[in-house]
Amino acid sequence: MADNVTSLFRSTAAHSPSMAALTREGGEGAGPVDFCIPCNPYFPTPAMFDEMSARLRDIITYYPSSADTITAELCSLLQLPPQCVAMGNGSTELITWIDHLLVRESLAIPVPTFGRWTDQPMETGKRVDMFPLQESSGFALDLAQYAEFIRARGTRVAVICNPNNPDGGFLHKHAIVQFMDAMADLDLVVIDESFLEFADAEAEPSVVQEAMLRPNVIVLRSLGKNFGLHGIRFGYLVANPALAGRVRAMLPKWNLNSFAEHVVFMLKEHGAEYAQSLQQVRRDRLDMASQLSALPGLTVYPSQGNFLFVRLPVGAEGTVVRDRMLTEHRILVRECGNKIGSSSRFLRLVVRPQVDVRRLVSGLEQVLYGTSRRGAAVPGLGNGTSYSSGTAAVDRLVSETNGSGMRGLAAQATGGGAPGPAAAPAAAGTGMPLPAAASAGPAGAVPAGPGGGMPMPAAAQFGQGGLTGQGGLTGQTGQGVRFGQMGQQQMPQPVPQSVPQAVPQPAPQPVPQSVPQPAPQPAPQPVAAPAPPLAPVAQAPVPAPAPVPAATGPTPPGVPARGGLTAAQVRGTNGLSPAPATGWPGAQAWPNAAGMGQAG
Repeated sequence: MADNVTSLFRSTAAHSPSMAALTREGGEGAGPVDFCIPCNPYFPTPAMFDEMSARLRDIITYYPSSADTITAELCSLLQLPPQCVAMGNGSTELITWIDHLLVRESLAIPVPTFGRWTDQPMETGKRVDMFPLQESSGFALDLAQYAEFIRARGTRVAVICNPNNPDGGFLHKHAIVQFMDAMADLDLVVIDESFLEFADAEAEPSVVQEAMLRPNVIVLRSLGKNFGLHGIRFGYLVANPALAGRVRAMLPKWNLNSFAEHVVFMLKEHGAEYAQSLQQVRRDRLDMASQLSALPGLTVYPSQGNFLFVRLPVGAEGTVVRDRMLTEHRILVRECGNKIGSSSRFLRLVVRPQVDVRRLVSGLEQVLYGTSRRGAAVPGLGNGTSYSSGTAAVDRLVSETNGSGMRGLAAQATGGGAPGPAAAPAAAGTGMPLPAAASAGPAGAVPAGPGGGMPMPAAAQFGQGGLTGQGGLTGQTGQGVRFGQMGQQQMPQPVPQSVPQAVPQPAPQPVPQSVPQPAPQPAPQPVAAPAPPLAPVAQAPVPAPAPVPAATGPTPPGVPARGGLTAAQVRGTNGLSPAPATGWPGAQAWPNAAGMGQAG
């Protein structure tokens, strides 16, 4: 298997080979331990699988009922009106129809995120305005900054994933409702809640009830992820009857298969087991974060999903770690170098039971720190050497789209710099912080700035695509995919009072805020915004960066890896008090789509 691992990953159109392909390649026995695909390891229960196995012949022999019949059963379970729901063959099918029917010209999305939100609109020729989440702020999304970005770009559709994939970042319900109200004039606002049922920071975090009352809001949910059944392919959206009806009218009569029907009709008898499975995943998430945080140089970011986003130690290359974990330890991990907004230094690790986590941690120790016969994958751990990814799309895209200030940054980088530089000011018109101009790394890369910000290569050469202003990434399709068209036609600058900011004006010295407010432009033109302004969302202060611990022992308590968070901080969410991880109210209740208990 070792000789073919790299070719398996290169030959697939997805981010990883399917489990079936990996099992075939491995020969006899089961497939690898899966820390890649984010499913629920505790649901369905073994008894439910036994029941499905007993009825396998009937399930695969006969046609399923119509989608309307299956949707009506799900709506009865979740206490939702059927006219407000459309079920699809996985959330990807619904994203495809949302793009075809409701996205006319442009879509905004924070990155990194689920790849179909960036790829699908570009495949149909739409402009995708990508709002980069900053590593230095733990990839937290500032909704006020995002709203200003949308206004400056003139974007017509806005998407928020809550929790976000791959980092697990969470936004509280009141903040999202406030955002929806501020964006009431857009063509569409999509709130992707595919992983929300794993969150425990708020008792009732979903906005489905609010979405049904608004003319331009869709909430997307995934049953496959919640139930641990990705192979069945089923999910649903909730919206007002007009929006839901437009999507539902385009779906094939039998877009849902017989397995999906069988599971939906089983659920009413197993609400208590499902609630218990969510509780266990939440407990496992805290335990797994604690164990991973003890590895020297490894950073664990706050998550409310059923996965953890981790940054590898300085010098580790994600593809090497991924391949060695698979070949030497039979463990499959998600390397995030092909995610826009991420790099090959990041992994997404699915929450699994403690026995599997111990195997994961043992494998990472051997691969990263050299206790195996292959030696260490991290040369010079903890020496402070700057890191430059050679595989991540974001390293190219961010450097090409963060404004004209990158030219000056590149020029400074070519001369080399002294250790410990001060942060560079934001590029004019971008509103985005730029890293300090230190010594150039491999391929002329600019090292990350203070606070562990994402490394960005020096942009010494620019082609016809040019730069895009306003601090984001823009994707368009023509012949293939090209980036940077927005730079040829600058958008008007927003009036600073149009969207209140949660951060002060940028100063010459480094500041703890993740995204400083753009400097005022000469004679700014007001941007029409008929919707009420979005109030700033309180953000937790970003911890000061600490030195990477030496490789000789675990990370000391309370000391994060460079630019990261401590294990205790993993429990927090944007500085707001998390609710106890007690699961859904009522031991015999079935959680409905709004996160409220309903009688089973």
